[in-house]
Amino acid sequence: MENKRYLEDTDKKYIWHPFTQMKDWAAGTPTIIEEGSGCRIKDIDGKWYLDGVSSIWVNIHGHRRKEIDDAIREQIGKISHSTLLGLSNVPAIKLAERIIGIMGRSFNCMGNSSWLPSSGRAQQVGVKAEMPSPAKVFYSDNGSTAVEVALKMAFQYWIHKGVEGKNSFLSLTNAYHGDTLGAVSVGGVDIFHKVFGPLLFKTFKAPSPYCYRCGSGRNPQDCGSACVAEMDSILKKHHREIAALIIEPLVQAAGGMIIFPEGYLKAVRDLCSRYGVLMIADEIATGFGRTGRMFACEHEAVVPDIICLSKGITGGYLPLAVTLATEEVYKAFLGDFKELKTFFHGHSYTGNPLACAAALACLDIFEKEDTLGRIQPMISLSEERLAEISGLDHVGEARNRGLMAGIELVKEKNTGEPYDWEEKMGWRVANYAKEKGLFIRPIGNVIIVMPPLSVSVEELEQMLDIIEEGIKAVT
Repeated sequence: MENKRYLEDTDKKYIWHPFTQMKDWAAGTPTIIEEGSGCRIKDIDGKWYLDGVSSIWVNIHGHRRKEIDDAIREQIGKISHSTLLGLSNVPAIKLAERIIGIMGRSFNCMGNSSWLPSSGRAQQVGVKAEMPSPAKVFYSDNGSTAVEVALKMAFQYWIHKGVEGKNSFLSLTNAYHGDTLGAVSVGGVDIFHKVFGPLLFKTFKAPSPYCYRCGSGRNPQDCGSACVAEMDSILKKHHREIAALIIEPLVQAAGGMIIFPEGYLKAVRDLCSRYGVLMIADEIATGFGRTGRMFACEHEAVVPDIICLSKGITGGYLPLAVTLATEEVYKAFLGDFKELKTFFHGHSYTGNPLACAAALACLDIFEKEDTLGRIQPMISLSEERLAEISGLDHVGEARNRGLMAGIELVKEKNTGEPYDWEEKMGWRVANYAKEKGLFIRPIGNVIIVMPPLSVSVEELEQMLDIIEEGIKAVT
């Protein structure tokens, strides 16, 4: 097909693909997608694939959802973009109200009083405080920018509170919070981030609660407490330097679908409260139902001071992100014009009406279809099948939280010896899966399974069947 050859050659000639070694790409045959429907995508040869990673974790309700299509078309008939710098727009206003309402219900918060005293030192662990839900929405356009907003917001908050010296952040090893320089500074995936070291600002790193590969050499039952103790030690020594801790609640997604032990997230919140450090929850990957609740923080009744959302917010249609802050954080930025307390940050497409309209339609579907209730059987099925897959000779661990799953391949099961990353074992399984009609994208030796929440029992079974076959065939 002349058109096919033209598209393949033109792609190789002009496009630099993300997270891709282009020498390998140029030597291969690109898979070019032209259509989608439900949980499937179709290439220009007419072959359909199950979308096993939700088009990189953004698609929630399936491709070509009529409700979202219609919402975008209706908004196009009015206006496609206007700035939030000096103006507002209808969809952005409605979406902000909607998100704040969901947050209030999700976290079931009490009152409007703040847990943060002006001294920057909060109450001791064990003393229950009334904690407000996020009260203000700041728009941007992707996960990295949502994180950048959060970092700058947290830093400037302490300046306005008159607390000096809080010029750094605490994050976890194996963390991934985006690819802009602030987000990379709080990241911890060396293969992605190490090369940029000279460009980054100073941060502190606490150990990831990666129980399968516990850095303390403990068994999984004790690993979480050891990680908390080490974080406590860092905060005790450096809390006067740390503006905020940033964490992906429950699951370090791009770190390899690392699942936190029960109680770890709550312990982190308690430490932030004890040492007067803001808590930033990066719910970009974990939000909007991925873990079985609307937001991952709900599982342990944790209320962060700042929350970052993106990816699934528009159902996978358009770029949009929000950074939510509590009233306490927001009020620190209020003052007379001459005081220069304004948050000087913004983006050209902040609060884009098309994206906000898509997000409103996405949230409508959550309610109309009881998405969170509907996926519970899928989560149970996933856990059952992953338990079976974990018994394979070259699977070290198959782990999940909700419909976020990672299957870690190992060379030696008894010792957990990993495959060298150059062996591309994860990619070999992914290539096998693509031949069988399933698109997945691994992270190193971890097979990622993160389908749209609209996936059916049959589709989920088919995905896991292909992955199990692929692991057996390749290893």
